[in-house]
Amino acid sequence: MSDTRDALIAAARDAASRAYAPYSGFHVGAALLLKNGDVVTGANVENASYGLTLCAETAAVAKIANEGWIGELAEVAIVGGRPDGDDLIGSAPVNPCGRCRQILNEAAERSKTDILIHCASGDGMSVHSYRLSELLPAAFGPKDLDLID
Repeated sequence: MSDTRDALIAAARDAASRAYAPYSGFHVGAALLLKNGDVVTGANVENASYGLTLCAETAAVAKIANEGWIGELAEVAIVGGRPDGDDLIGSAPVNPCGRCRQILNEAAERSKTDILIHCASGDGMSVHSYRLSELLPAAFGPKDLDLID
């Protein structure tokens, strides 16, 4: 494992500990590495009106957009599982949903990079890494609206 990947997974696991998931009980955390080395995190926020639920990736991308850093995304880690005391358990890596792939694509295109996404199990022991283009081939984004060269 690389030090960067390990640090991002640890940050995502920490973010997952702050998830608000009273309905599913499934906590997800995302950690976004920016080009300057800063890490921004987000956690899922569920809502009784399920369609209004925010995924961890969406929450984190909203944070970087609100700070003016939407074009600074370099790498991502996502961790999900069920809480067990102070720990997070789960043996299968958690992949971003389709909506989050599109949200991440917006930031990736603005950042002019095919970002690396590390998808990890709740315990952090199982990790699959992908390029966003593998998870969302032929994506629609700002480039299609002639907003990016």
